[in-house]
Amino acid sequence: MASATAIVSTLCASFGTHCTISSTSKPLFSQSSTSRFPSHSNKLSLQPPTFTQRFPLLPLPKVSESAVAEPEIDVTTPQPEAGEIVPAQPPSWEPGLFAVVMVGGRQYIVHPGRWIVVQRLKGAKANDKIALQKVLLVGTDTSCYIGKPIVSNAVVYATVEEQGFDPKVIVFKYKRKKQYRRTYGHKQPHTRLRINSIMGYENYPKVTMDDVKSEE
Repeated sequence: MASATAIVSTLCASFGTHCTISSTSKPLFSQSSTSRFPSHSNKLSLQPPTFTQRFPLLPLPKVSESAVAEPEIDVTTPQPEAGEIVPAQPPSWEPGLFAVVMVGGRQYIVHPGRWIVVQRLKGAKANDKIALQKVLLVGTDTSCYIGKPIVSNAVVYATVEEQGFDPKVIVFKYKRKKQYRRTYGHKQPHTRLRINSIMGYENYPKVTMDDVKSEE
C-alpha cells in the first residue's frame, strides 16, 4: 500500500513540472483567428453601378455640313404625299375594245388584259410572245370592223402563260356479250394565253351606228 502511494506522488510531481494550472480562463480562439469571421456590426454596403459606369457615353463623330448631300427634288412634277393612293394610268386602247380570233379551228372572243385557254400550241413555251393573225372581227363601243373573211392587217398580240392540262376524264368502253370492258383516263392538254393588245385594224373600213340607221 505504501509503495502505491509513493508511485502516485511521483507521477503527480512529474505532471506538475510539465503542466501549469492557472485560475484565469483563456479564450479558445485567439484574436487573429476570430478576425477571419467578421461580426454582424461590420456591414458591407454594395451599390449597383450606374448606367454611365456600365455603358460609358462615347463622343459623337463630327460631320461637316459639306459631307451631307440633300436629295434633289424635281419641283416641276408634283410628288405624291405619304399614304396617298396614286391612281393607275388608263389603258391606251379604245374603250370597249374586243376581237374575235380563230385558233385551232375555234373562235374566241378576246379582250386586252384578259386571258383565254386554247388548244395546245406545239412548240410554245412559257413567256413566249405570239401573234394571232386570224382576226375575224374587231369591235369598240362606237364602231365595228367586220372581216371578209378576216380583218386585214389586224393582229392580236399575246403571251404564253403556261402549258397545262384539263381535269382528268374517265373513259369507259363496253361491248355486250363480248366480254369487252376498258377503263382509262384522259387529260386534254391546253395553252393559256394572256392578251396584250389588238392593233392594225384602224385602216380597215368600219361600220358605225349611223351607217346602220341610214341603211334602215
